[in-house]
Amino acid sequence: MIEELIIRALCDTIPDEPVDGLFLFGQTEDNQQAAFETAHQFLQSGRSDKVLCLGTKAMSGYPGFEVWKKEMKKLGIGEEQLIPVPPVPADTDLLHTLIEATSAVRYAKEQGFKSLVVTAAPFQQPRAFMTAITAALREFPELYLYSLPGKAMPWQEEVTHSQGKLEDTRAGLIAGEMERIRCYHEQNDLISVQEALNYLNRRD
Repeated sequence: MIEELIIRALCDTIPDEPVDGLFLFGQTEDNQQAAFETAHQFLQSGRSDKVLCLGTKAMSGYPGFEVWKKEMKKLGIGEEQLIPVPPVPADTDLLHTLIEATSAVRYAKEQGFKSLVVTAAPFQQPRAFMTAITAALREFPELYLYSLPGKAMPWQEEVTHSQGKLEDTRAGLIAGEMERIRCYHEQNDLISVQEALNYLNRRD
């Protein structure tokens, strides 16, 4: 089942009609360019006019909203297209995938969104998408979530990931992501693979 979910997360069917926004999960500096380029292409396609990311200062390996705004401006993404999402909880001093997903889903609910596309580095995308579905089922089950992995970057390049603490090649980080899916499900921080597939089957 995990194989089906991974393939569907990496090759999702995104509707042709516009969606309400594209949410970028926080990336370290080593991996952020993949998210920026994907955001730029998605905006250019006309499928959305909003890119969302956490509106925090630098923390947990994420360079922070102001840095990302400057970097995305270099690609031609306008300030009016970039939306800072308030973190949940508001006083958090750390970021992790579930905090980001919950923040994005709550913002979508407050704004009356019907659909949201989520993007992370390809090696993180299946878990990030599962986490977004987890948050949606808990907070806003009517939300239609879609998966768009960030641009693939060299797999054998050594990078920093996961709150700026993990160092490995991008390929080497895949096994850890699979282990986190298992571990976080056991901790009740993540729905099961079957629940995620059930959500996708209902969505489609």
